[in-house]
Amino acid sequence: MASAPAPDEIYARAKDEGARRLFMSPLEQVSTGFIAGVTIVFGIVALAMARELIEPALGTGPGKLAGALAFGIGLVFLVIGRSELFTENFFDPVASAIDRRQASAWGRLARLWVLVLVLNFVGGAVMAVVFTVPGTLPAGAHDTLVTVAQETAAKGGLATFTRGVAAGTLLTLLSYLLHAVGSAGSRIVLAYLVGFFLALGPFDHVVVSGLQLLFGVWLGGPVAYGDVAANVAIAAAGNLTGGILLMTLTHTVQAKGSRSQHD
Repeated sequence: MASAPAPDEIYARAKDEGARRLFMSPLEQVSTGFIAGVTIVFGIVALAMARELIEPALGTGPGKLAGALAFGIGLVFLVIGRSELFTENFFDPVASAIDRRQASAWGRLARLWVLVLVLNFVGGAVMAVVFTVPGTLPAGAHDTLVTVAQETAAKGGLATFTRGVAAGTLLTLLSYLLHAVGSAGSRIVLAYLVGFFLALGPFDHVVVSGLQLLFGVWLGGPVAYGDVAANVAIAAAGNLTGGILLMTLTHTVQAKGSRSQHD
């Protein structure tokens, strides 16, 4: 069995991938972000359909577990399809920007974050419109989407922030681990496990939670656009805290320490 690459080797791979993303054209960044938004909605809808099938017979706990198991496919689609959610640009592009030590690199990073986040929501909203049409989903799935939105909106601000920290840390860890494996099968397993854990929490990923709330608004649930805006702002702050401070910067220190031992 091949051993895992050293931290500095993983970090070097991340920097190369980060440079590619930083220097993508705006059109490519827009299309990548849009596709990711469209794709992740399939995970949200899969979660709702699984809960709708299981909860009436087995109860809320098994229903939520089934939903989390179903949601994992959405992250697999993202990773194998090479599209990017907002949080997937926390590790690789930041590592590249740190290495370059140029103001222009941080400017490119800011543009990347803004474009991808906005287009994640645009793509997700387009797909959500499709799934809110009556008859598109099995009977009861819309009610479950409203329930999920209510559960998301009911959390307090601090809980949303800390769950956002967990989500940002988890998704950035996935970005790191993907550079430690070489096969498509390994990438699928990692993506699925992280997607399952993200939904099982459930932890507040700015795009996933925001789109879940948007479903609640458009399906007539007791959720308002103010809930969407508040969740997006707080979850994004938590995602950035977990992804950048707890994961990217600590791995940067680890990689530099590993490199100094090899020199």
